[in-house]
Amino acid sequence: MDVNQRQPHRSEIIVPENAVSRFLFVSTRSAWIWLIIRLYVGYEWLTAGWGKIGADAWTGEHSGAALQGFIKGALAKTGGEHPDVTGWYASFLENTILPNAKVFSWIVAYGEFLVGLGLILGLLTGLAAFFGGLMNVSYLFAGSLSSNPLLFILATWLVLAWKVAGFYGLDFWVISKLGTPWRFRSQKEQEKPLVENETHSA
Repeated sequence: MDVNQRQPHRSEIIVPENAVSRFLFVSTRSAWIWLIIRLYVGYEWLTAGWGKIGADAWTGEHSGAALQGFIKGALAKTGGEHPDVTGWYASFLENTILPNAKVFSWIVAYGEFLVGLGLILGLLTGLAAFFGGLMNVSYLFAGSLSSNPLLFILATWLVLAWKVAGFYGLDFWVISKLGTPWRFRSQKEQEKPLVENETHSA
């Protein structure tokens, strides 16, 4: 007999979310928590980017100088038995970022500012948090700690909570237009399972 014929047909099973994750990542009742986190992370990025925009070593006449200094400092951390910067990332910095320091200097400055602005306004919150986390990881790979570990954790949470994190912000209108409208459910509806398990047929 064919092996496939002996195997029971398995239909898709949807595992309902538990009460905690439903509250944090689905229910707009948690939106005020994400608002506080959003404003904190957004402020950190906004001020960091604003300090670079117009700065001579970042976007001025000598743009790229500050980034070059940062990269050279990162490359100096590649030595030793347990280097702070791994070889593959050092190679990326040296061969890709360093030769194009002026371009990436502008990208960093305006990228930080736009991420901060998006988070504060609650505009495409999940996307803004994703790019913020990506920059945090880039700095961490370059051996820079500072507030990057904390900001990366908070950014990751904001990405997970993208459906409700911008509820008190422009996402209230934007997300709805993009096809993910919020729907108010009664208490009785909330107690019902989201999806019933499908029966398996032999």
